[in-house]
Amino acid sequence: MIRNILGSVVALAGAASAVLSPFRDWYGGRAGHDYRVRDLFEGITPVESGVLVSILLPFLAAALLVVLGVVLRSRLVVALAGLVVLGFTILWMVRQGQAAGSLVVGGDGAGLQVGVVNALAGGVLMLIGALLMSGRRSRRERRAVREREPVEPFAVPAADQVDTWPPTQEPGMSVQTSPWPEPEVEPYTGPDPRDARTRSYPQAAPHPEDDPRDPVHPPHRPPPPPQG
Repeated sequence: MIRNILGSVVALAGAASAVLSPFRDWYGGRAGHDYRVRDLFEGITPVESGVLVSILLPFLAAALLVVLGVVLRSRLVVALAGLVVLGFTILWMVRQGQAAGSLVVGGDGAGLQVGVVNALAGGVLMLIGALLMSGRRSRRERRAVREREPVEPFAVPAADQVDTWPPTQEPGMSVQTSPWPEPEVEPYTGPDPRDARTRSYPQAAPHPEDDPRDPVHPPHRPPPPPQG
């Protein structure tokens, strides 16, 4: 991720340098946008060129390739843009040397000037940016990385936390615990007398609380009738 960001910044800086170079002087006080693209293939002429048909045109195309390569994270596209800029700049130097007889570097504006340096620097920066970028992983590489990544188990709960299942990975007490004792299961009281299938089964003794008689003062039997 960091390599892609760093490489993208370097490549975009190179694209900006290449696009600005035709607006600066290239040779003998002549700006780069005064050279036609066809002059690079047919020979340098003193005829001035329009901006959109000048050497600026391939540099704009290279800048668009850089933007596309940064969006797609494609090292190949960014490197291709750098080769385009360097290729057209070197081709211009060859044609200019043929037209002038030789190429000179002079501080008085009679030789190669800063525009050529900007173009060469822009192309080199694009290539460096392509080398810095890590590129986009293929589907097979992403699958291999996922398979190599270990599956981390659930973290062990702290000593002041209740260990419950499944682990919630949340701090504090689990919602599944309660401070109150669990209710006891009601004991078996025998078959249901209302069920015809179990009505004949022996019934369990009733609970004391179910006995309607008073356990403290049991009822007395009535006295027998007097014998006459």
